[in-house]
Amino acid sequence: MAFEQATIKVVREPEFGELRAVIERVLAPDRVIKYLKALEGRGLQVRDLDGILAAKVIDSVAGTKVGVAESLYGSLPVSDQAQLREFYLSRIEEVDSALRTKFRRVYQYS
Repeated sequence: MAFEQATIKVVREPEFGELRAVIERVLAPDRVIKYLKALEGRGLQVRDLDGILAAKVIDSVAGTKVGVAESLYGSLPVSDQAQLREFYLSRIEEVDSALRTKFRRVYQYS
């Protein structure tokens, strides 16, 4: 029997969708290097979403107003935050393996 992830309805769809779009923009091929360099420069790990949001890295790379990503994330209920975190973690694993190797310090587990 195969594992099947339970579907959980997103409660705050507009905020969730907006933040998801910002994350997609940051991890797009034309911006991902800038994002990884920014994380490296600040000594942040790519899987530390809370630290990344607090440091406003996503906002600076996405070109959004400072604090927007953290504010959107904070406005979400815990269930939506968990789904967004899962989305983010799956997307960072899809980054090209050559970039993941180049930025291995950002990707390494602490």
